[in-house]
Amino acid sequence: MEEKQSIFSKIAYSCFYLGVIIEVLIVLVDKSAYTNPIEGRLFQITFLLFLIKVGLTRYTRKEYAAIFLFCVLGSVSYFATGRNEVIRVIMFIAACKNIDMKRCLKLVFYLTMCGCILIILLSVTGIYGTVSLTQDYGRGSVETRYTLGMGHPNALHCMVWALTSLLLYLYGEKMKVYHYVIVLLVNVGFFLLTDSRTSLLVTVFALMLCFLLVNKKFEKLSRFSAAAGVFFTAMSVLGSVVIAGNAYRVYCYVWRGDRSPVTMFFTKLNDALNGRIRILVENDTFEGTIQTWSLFSRPENNRFFDLGWVRLFYWYGIIPACIFVAAMLLVMLYCYFKKHYMAIMLITSFAIYTVIEAHGVSAYLARNYVFFLIGAYWSFLLQGKVLEKKNEDK
Repeated sequence: MEEKQSIFSKIAYSCFYLGVIIEVLIVLVDKSAYTNPIEGRLFQITFLLFLIKVGLTRYTRKEYAAIFLFCVLGSVSYFATGRNEVIRVIMFIAACKNIDMKRCLKLVFYLTMCGCILIILLSVTGIYGTVSLTQDYGRGSVETRYTLGMGHPNALHCMVWALTSLLLYLYGEKMKVYHYVIVLLVNVGFFLLTDSRTSLLVTVFALMLCFLLVNKKFEKLSRFSAAAGVFFTAMSVLGSVVIAGNAYRVYCYVWRGDRSPVTMFFTKLNDALNGRIRILVENDTFEGTIQTWSLFSRPENNRFFDLGWVRLFYWYGIIPACIFVAAMLLVMLYCYFKKHYMAIMLITSFAIYTVIEAHGVSAYLARNYVFFLIGAYWSFLLQGKVLEKKNEDK
């Protein structure tokens, strides 16, 4: 009997890690110049692999009930929008039970880093992919910036930011001051190639937050910094909702001569965000603004734009988006009381970045490391011990 259970356990874990590897490879192919003709089929395969892991994992009654209810939610989302991302994310998170998430994310980190290095090498050697892109980047002049095989300079520095954030989560507590300096210099180097201000600024913020969180000499400062991370995450979502609700003011400024203080504020904010708010109102129906949101969205809500949190509500609906945000904040509260501060840093970095860019809001699960953290903690959250201060090791 024990031997049989051991075989099932090996099958379950093999399926999970194979699914994760495939998801990471899908992300890498998407970042390259190659168009993947079987991407949809690969998503179906990873869903099946995570489903097998769920089927071979033991859960409590409460966990089974939660999985069932969220699968119903995912099904409703699928039939409402035609998108399968919600049900795929739910199955992945459910499959994360009993997984050593640090080990899993180390696999994700090294596989992603090696893939990115390969893409860069293929481009600079002239084998595959373009090295640079010359165009007007919205600053009033034509510029040449480096893409190094990833199609766009922002996409290149985006991957540097994502890998830096994951590096800090995995090794931040062991890093010395000079390690932080080296990581910063690497990011500055990529900034000189890409001129991607968003990625550099969020990376600097993540480095500063990580440095404060790991400072064991000043525990109160660490706890305050962790609380600040939770606050900034909540404000990132709330601020994005406010932007979506007031994007029409940019239209009124241009076409109706509105010069009220509130309109001027959002106009200047649009300029600071390089025209990202204006994109929402450059169509007849103002796609992406709050007036186009609904409880579970609709198939027509498929417009692409950069504002990540706005895209989440627009693409998937108010209910799925609110549930994801609530789960994310609950994980952060749990980590705050358990002193798992690196998880707070990683989520905060993604939350702030998602205000401006939509890297984590896509069909690609392995782009968003917050899914992995929710998967690591969801079964603990169901135990109702979010506020218990005992510091546990996962």
